[in-house]
Amino acid sequence: MNIRIEDYALISDLETAAMVGRNGSIDWLCLPRFDSPACLAALLGTADNGFWRVAPVAAPATCTRRAYRPDTLVLDTWWETAEGAVRVTDFMPPRAQLPCIIRVIEGLSGAVPVRSELRLRFHQGRVVPWVRVTDDRTVAVAGPDSVWLGADGPVRALGKDGSTVLDFTVTAGRRLALTLVWSPSHRPAPTASMSLSAESILKETDDFWRRWAGQCRYQGPWRDAVVRSLITLKALTFAPTGGIVAAPTTSLPGCIGGERNWDYRYCWLRDSTLTLSCLLRSGYRDEAAAWLAWLVRAIAGDPVDLQTVYGLGGQRLLPETEAPWLPGYEGSQPVRFGNSAVGQFQLDVYGEVLDALYLSLRASIPMPAHVWDLVGEMMGFLQRHWREPDQGLWQVRGPRRQFVHSKVMVWVAADRALRMGELVGRNGSSAEWRAMRDDVHRQVLRQGWDAEQRSFVQSYGSADLDASALLMPRLGFLPAGDPRVLCTVREMQRLDHGGFLWRYAPGGDGAHGVDGMHGHEGAFVACSLWYADALAATGQAEQAREAFERVLAVRNDVGLLSEQWDPDAGRQMGNAPQAFSHIALAETAFALSAPPSRSPRGRETSGRRWSGSPPAGRSAA
Repeated sequence: MNIRIEDYALISDLETAAMVGRNGSIDWLCLPRFDSPACLAALLGTADNGFWRVAPVAAPATCTRRAYRPDTLVLDTWWETAEGAVRVTDFMPPRAQLPCIIRVIEGLSGAVPVRSELRLRFHQGRVVPWVRVTDDRTVAVAGPDSVWLGADGPVRALGKDGSTVLDFTVTAGRRLALTLVWSPSHRPAPTASMSLSAESILKETDDFWRRWAGQCRYQGPWRDAVVRSLITLKALTFAPTGGIVAAPTTSLPGCIGGERNWDYRYCWLRDSTLTLSCLLRSGYRDEAAAWLAWLVRAIAGDPVDLQTVYGLGGQRLLPETEAPWLPGYEGSQPVRFGNSAVGQFQLDVYGEVLDALYLSLRASIPMPAHVWDLVGEMMGFLQRHWREPDQGLWQVRGPRRQFVHSKVMVWVAADRALRMGELVGRNGSSAEWRAMRDDVHRQVLRQGWDAEQRSFVQSYGSADLDASALLMPRLGFLPAGDPRVLCTVREMQRLDHGGFLWRYAPGGDGAHGVDGMHGHEGAFVACSLWYADALAATGQAEQAREAFERVLAVRNDVGLLSEQWDPDAGRQMGNAPQAFSHIALAETAFALSAPPSRSPRGRETSGRRWSGSPPAGRSAA
């Protein structure tokens, strides 16, 4: 029986992550990277698919309480039993060489029997490894992978039902540290990672996160929530490249028992501008620059090949496969690895990329001169193709449509290209781009507006609402005081579900007609936060605060949000923790704590020109 999604906490070493349940079990772990095959996959199946549980032998089903240490990603879990009390501290030190999980068990009172049970299943919870016990460690090997488990005290490993079991007793004031290290199976046994003092590594890890969190500029009333969201965003960063995964998990369902199960262990261009804005506002310039560098590398090439999603290093091939040997979270099938959205045509990503480049330029983040050539190529592509239907913001698997948000983002692309041209003194194409921007604006106002219901709609010719229309004032497409914006925000109450917003209205037959998928889904956390933003921008401060605090109230006990919230079942849904949800939380906190800005997205700062000189033989555009 799977535990609830909100029962999991996250630990990370900035290259991969583990999901730790309230029952003391790590049920999801991919090694050595976020996108590697899972070696603990009970999250999407059963105990036979891999887990590592550390808890008192006579413990209840879940811990007494747990919490991250303030301003860190170090997780403390307390257990109280009839024999006494213990605390388990779980963390992953930021990667130095090999990925490593450390679990420190400390006796608080009495003498408590504790059990560690590790059941490794490589290749997405499928392959049973060869396990052997050495002098002081246990090693599991299968194909390219080896995992080593050691303890810093006298513990004897036993084999039991395909698991490695360690039984020991901790008394008050005594500690025992368990260390799990991954290594390529062809390499010698890791020594450095397992010989260091767990206490010194814990202190270094604790200090790392406190120093990082201390850079946060936000000083408003929701600082704890903002810092937790920023730490989560940092934890989802793949440090070697600067890419940020949408979530560390795959196939956690939007509908229990349904087919809305996607792999989010990749980097979406759609998140680029919000991510940059969030990082820059919060004081994390280095991370923003690293994300921009990843973005520029990923999008290099022909704009016709621009994808919505890329791998951690910018790789383009992310073939989507299914894993029939995994029964899925609470029976939700299929379990998917990879994401076929790489092949979709989505116009809005061009606007997101150009908006991100403009934001970076205004924030004085240096960019190579050839990026301007890329801007020109993307604009040339949009001039030829912007009138075509696409699959939109929500990556629908139904037919292409003339999505209103996609056209708005085409307008954003042209607007930001013009603004960048003004900043860098390259305005040779400004007349064409301005004409395109005006054409798109007129078309959206004419065909995307439903005069009868007085709101913007999801696509041309449709009467359906879409929460993405709430972004219009933030994007600068229309001012917040425009009557059409005010009416649209008011009409969004029709998407309300228990105080939260659907991204679009569900179909009456149990299917979303627009996306080609069966089954209802939860309300989208990010959309509920966009609603709070829009309420604030239109002068409804009290309602905005209420909407924001409703979202804060559905975070789990350690402050994490998944992609969706199901108000009927009162539980989180979708992949978790979700970067987009936490980015939106931080952005909304800033919006509700500061006066509105008149600039697009409210992020005007001093700018600079492109680094370097124009390429030889080319005139300024």
